[in-house]
Amino acid sequence: MTGLLNPTLYMIKGIAILDNDGNRIFAKYYDPTIFTSVKEEKKFEKNLFQKTHRANAEVIMLDRLTCVYRSNVDLFFYVMGASEENELILVSVLSCLYDAVSAILRKNVEKRMLLDNLDIIMLAIDEICAGGIPLETDPQVVSQRVALRMEESPFNDQTVTQVLQSAREQLKWSLLK
Repeated sequence: MTGLLNPTLYMIKGIAILDNDGNRIFAKYYDPTIFTSVKEEKKFEKNLFQKTHRANAEVIMLDRLTCVYRSNVDLFFYVMGASEENELILVSVLSCLYDAVSAILRKNVEKRMLLDNLDIIMLAIDEICAGGIPLETDPQVVSQRVALRMEESPFNDQTVTQVLQSAREQLKWSLLK
């Protein structure tokens, strides 16, 4: 029985979000053997963008990776897996990512909104995939979990200045006691 691959849970090799110029907004690679440096990652992303930004497909094989992608306005969402990986699993992770981002950004999926909410988007990506293992493919569950985490944050709607002012006052009161 040669030729069969060992089954593994580590299906996702990377997730990336690029802008409409091919520049990285977010990228996370789960397999350190694929790219050994950030320079190699960015080179791959540029190549990936060149091959996909005008294409009308959803799947591409590039550098021993199966890449599924989706674009919207000025963003490109990518999920990468091994060349022998099942595209349906990759597409379900991609759909979850896109739909969760859409829900979090209230259907206003564009670069500026994504950058303004990048911390929440990163939480969502961590809810979807951990270490290359897909954990959740339901975008509603992901956006609800992220919303719960944001409510738990003690600095929820405070600016940096407000947080620093609060810390100063707490320090001042602790010194006065």
